[in-house]
Amino acid sequence: AQAGALTRQSVQFHWFNRGYGSFDDYLANLAQPKRKKVRAERRKVEAAGVSVRRCLGPAITEEDWALFDECHRNTYAAHHSSPYLNRQFFQRLALTMPENLMLVIAARAGRDIAAALAFIDDERVYGRYWGTLEAIPCLHFEVSYYQLIEFAIERGLKIIEGGAQGEHKHARGFEPVKTWSCHVLRHPAFADAVERYLARETGGIEAYIDELHERSALRHPSV
Repeated sequence: AQAGALTRQSVQFHWFNRGYGSFDDYLANLAQPKRKKVRAERRKVEAAGVSVRRCLGPAITEEDWALFDECHRNTYAAHHSSPYLNRQFFQRLALTMPENLMLVIAARAGRDIAAALAFIDDERVYGRYWGTLEAIPCLHFEVSYYQLIEFAIERGLKIIEGGAQGEHKHARGFEPVKTWSCHVLRHPAFADAVERYLARETGGIEAYIDELHERSALRHPSV
């Protein structure tokens, strides 16, 4: 900002590990209706005959990447969109940073049907891309969120960065976190219009975060 860039505030949803010893410890920190909902969602996935496994780094096979790519493309197609990342990109990740990758794979009746990709380091789990070949209620939450939470607790990782959008994350114990981006626009009139818009938007972001804190799924939310 001091250099003249326009700064924009936004919101991501992050999950914080408060020293949980187990998934049940995490659930105990949710308000009772939210805790009941998470348990019901996990039961639905189990009742559908789905099993889930986590594959880390070099243990991810070519077949696993092929499955993930198929699931990823299929889910974009189901939303009438096109993926902006391709299989070559994911294969490059597997070659250059395998120690930072985890695939969560779901199977039913002996067939792999869904997969989610997460990035990991010594402190955090980052975002995820996901896709599925079958429409199974609550499978998205299990593969993309609950498995990551269990993994973070088991490894003692501090934060899951769930990314922007999706108040469904907030309902499951993820918390709003303010983020910033900086922009330089060379066209004076355009820059002025954007600057005025950002001034209005910033007040809306503050109000949105306050509202989210009031509706927190946690029994003892941090502010």
